[in-house]
This record gives sequence, C-alpha cells and structure tokens, in this order.
Amino acid sequence: MKLKEVPQSLIAATRLTCLSEKNRRGDHLPLLPVIVSLTSIPSRLHKVHLTVRSLLAQTVRAEKIVLWLNDDLKGGIPNSLSILEGDRFIICYSPLTCSHRKLIHSLTRFPSKLIVTCDDDSMYAKDWLQKLYAEHLRFPNDIITNQCNLIDYDTQGNTLPYRQWKKAPNTGFASPALMPAGYGGVLYPVDCLHEDIGNVDLFLRLAPKADDLWFKAMSYLNGTLCRRAEQRPKKPLTIVGTQALSLGKTNIRQDKNREQWDAIRAHYDFSTPRADDVTA
Repeated sequence: MKLKEVPQSLIAATRLTCLSEKNRRGDHLPLLPVIVSLTSIPSRLHKVHLTVRSLLAQTVRAEKIVLWLNDDLKGGIPNSLSILEGDRFIICYSPLTCSHRKLIHSLTRFPSKLIVTCDDDSMYAKDWLQKLYAEHLRFPNDIITNQCNLIDYDTQGNTLPYRQWKKAPNTGFASPALMPAGYGGVLYPVDCLHEDIGNVDLFLRLAPKADDLWFKAMSYLNGTLCRRAEQRPKKPLTIVGTQALSLGKTNIRQDKNREQWDAIRAHYDFSTPRADDVTA
C-alpha cells in the first residue's frame, strides 16, 4: 500500500464504520440476481467488516453476501463482523484454508446464480456491483472483470515471468489470454467453468496459492471468454493494516504464478492462449 493512499483509506473506513442501519439493510435498493462471495484469513478478521460494509453500501442489492471462513474460526468472530450478519450478509464455514473457497463453495451452494467474487483487503466503490452487472447484461456469456493481466509466452511457447505479462488495455475487450484479477471484482455467469473447478485434490496440487489462475484455466477449458469491463468503477481502496500477509507478493517475487500456470498447462496439455488473441 502506498503512503499517499493511507489518508483516503482511513477516511473511507471511518465513513463505512458509521453506515446506518437503513443502508446496511438496503430494503430500498434495487435487487440484483447475484451472490457476492469472498473469503478471509485470521490476520484480516478484524478488518474484513470494512469490505463487507462497502458491499452493503452499494447502489444496488445482491441477493446474498457470503463470507467463507475456515472451520477453526467458528466461535471467534469479532463483534465488528458479527453485528453485520442478517438477511443480506451471512458467514459460512469450510474445511479449506486456501483462497479458492471464495468461489467454489458458492458455486455449489448457489448453482443457478451469478457469482461475483471480491477480495477481503479492499473497500469497493458504491457503483462497483451495479457496473459489473450492467456489463454482464451486455455480454451475458462472458466472465466480467475490472482488473486483469494478459498471460504471455516467448516465441517457443514458454510462459514468460509474471512481471512480463502484459497489462490489459483500458478499453473493454475479451481474450482467451485475459486473466481476471480477483481484487477488482469478477462476475461469473452460470455454468461458465469447467467441471473440475471444485476438484480440491487437483487444484491443491497444481495451483494451491493461485486461485485466480485456477479459475482462469477452468474458464479457458470451458471455452468461456474473460472480458475486461468497459465501464469500470474507481479502483478499490486497500484497507490499512491488511498487507502483512499477501499471496500476491509471494507469487510475484518468487515467480510462483508462472510455476503454477505451467503446472496447470502440463496437466491439461492445452494450447497457449496468446495475449494478442483479442475479441472485440
């Protein structure tokens, strides 16, 4: 987190902490047929209420906001989070400790619903969900993402280091090589992922610390395009004090993203989606 971002983050956190009961309930808001799903870890448990509050403060209302936590956290939920539980926000539990649980369990529990995932270290703009859903209405068969990278390869087809993957253009487009980045929010249509999506033994072996890559592979194998939203909200604000533990940092510094992507490619023996394979 950059030092210049701290004041804005603290102001947003203060505003969300003062969110009224009426806004938390959201009875006056338009209801969208989506489930917002996320997960968290013990070190962020006293901060994730800010993420949830930002989801409750949207301009539209999701059918449910679901937080998936490890079974060991039962009985240890802080009051700042438990007071938010109700019809709109629920906490569910999983034996898994990996971040994949933010999507795979909701796909099983809500099989006929659109699932929107987000990260637990961010506060989301009020129009975040509304804009994701509007983009879905334009492209109902595509996975919609706000932030992404383009997986890229050298001339021999070898995966380039993650730091050399191309940044996606700022205009809306779709590509087989586009990898949604979970922190910006991702919308998954019904039946858009390969049947192996919930194969725990497989993803723990191939991509145990890269849920974004696993989800990307499952969409690619299913023939589903990933599309960067054309109309995007402001970038999420990072919550102060949530960055001590970050899978992203480890995956980037040690190039674990490339290692795990190559493991997935080798297992499924699929061709390399190229960064220049772009669909308007």
